[in-house]
Amino acid sequence: MNQFFVPQSLDYSSQIIAMPLYDYFCSSNNQTVEVMHGINDLVETWGELCRLAKCHPGLTLEDAPVNRLIRAPGVIVPTGDSDYKSMGFKKLVKRDKGVYENATAKGNEKRIVEA
Repeated sequence: MNQFFVPQSLDYSSQIIAMPLYDYFCSSNNQTVEVMHGINDLVETWGELCRLAKCHPGLTLEDAPVNRLIRAPGVIVPTGDSDYKSMGFKKLVKRDKGVYENATAKGNEKRIVEA
C-alpha cells in the first residue's frame, strides 16, 4: 500500500514561526543555559546570555565567555491521521490505479481522489 503526504496549503501567514532553541555552556560557572534566538544572532558572553534567558548573572562576570553546544534538534513525529491533518498535510493512500483515498478527510471533504 503506497502512502503520500501532501501539504494542504503553502500559506503560513497565520502560523507562528518559532525560533530555534540553543544551549550555551559557561566554563566560568559550569552552567548550561537554554535560550531561544534567531539563527544569525551571536551570543558570546555570560551577560548577553543572561539577558536573553531573562535571568540574573549571579556572581559570574558578565564578560565571561560562553560556548554554544551542539545538540540534536527536536522532531515532531506524527502518530496518527489527525496529527498529519493538524500539521497541514493530507494523507493519501493508494487504493487502485490512479485512485487515492484521503485518510485525513473530515466532514464534507472528498475521501476519494483521482490522479
